[in-house]
Amino acid sequence: MNFRKAFVGLAAVSALGLGGIAQAQNISIGTGGTGGVYYPMGGGFAAALSKHVPGMQATAEVTGGSVANLQLIGTGKPYIGFSMVDAVKDAQNGEGKFKDNKVELRTLLVLYPNRMHVVTTSATGIKTLKDLNGKRVSVGDIGSATEVMSSRLFEAAGVNVQRERLSVAESVNAIKDRKIDAFTWVGGLPTAAVTDLANTPGVTIQMIDHSEAIANMNKKYGQLYYGDVIPKAVYKGMATDNKIASIANVLVAPASMSDETAYKIVKTILEKREELQSVHAAMKEVKPETQKSAASPVPFHPGALKYFKEKGIKTN
Repeated sequence: MNFRKAFVGLAAVSALGLGGIAQAQNISIGTGGTGGVYYPMGGGFAAALSKHVPGMQATAEVTGGSVANLQLIGTGKPYIGFSMVDAVKDAQNGEGKFKDNKVELRTLLVLYPNRMHVVTTSATGIKTLKDLNGKRVSVGDIGSATEVMSSRLFEAAGVNVQRERLSVAESVNAIKDRKIDAFTWVGGLPTAAVTDLANTPGVTIQMIDHSEAIANMNKKYGQLYYGDVIPKAVYKGMATDNKIASIANVLVAPASMSDETAYKIVKTILEKREELQSVHAAMKEVKPETQKSAASPVPFHPGALKYFKEKGIKTN
């Protein structure tokens, strides 16, 4: 089976192991837009689960991102999903976009770090966060955690922008056409759409430092964000390393998922990591040693903990 193939579509509503025994399990994996990392990685997960777990058919679905994925899990249909931990915290506590729609979640896996990109080009003359005041900025797709984190970043930095809500791929096209001045994106390294912009003839990418806003973000929203760097070698045209805010990504499931199903998902993804690295380089950062309880605001699923215990993986 080709692990680069991203399985897209909404699986038939069937047993996900949410109680009782079923002969077949159809699972949808909520990912993100096609220009990001969630989508190809989710396609790899779907391929691995369908290939290696008897009776399981998994598909990866294009979505708006973290918020949309958590809302899909909240429908009670057979979903697991990728998410940044700030959105997970809101969903678990019934806050922000989940006010009056609390979602009971459990963590399956801690994934790779999500790096905040604040992207423009040298042609705009924008070099700092403050330069973005009054500019046209895409802050992420509707239903994405990029939108959540972008709002928190600009709030913490005291910056007001004219907001557009576009996917990362749409943002790249818009900045090429000079319909926006900059865009934000939170994703793994490298992100295909940002690479596309950086490699466009006649364009020099400009990545905006923003790590100075982290303290104010954490003061209001909790210790979710941390200082990080996008090395200048990641995207063509970067003159220096980019000082940024990062946040953890997790794969989450409904709290009602059976221990057996959670165990099989975690076991398959961790044990097929080498195969999955062909899907995206960010998979190299998904490791047994990074499965720490402190990395996620919601507890690990008991099925995940069972696997960790068997393999001697310490979560504390």
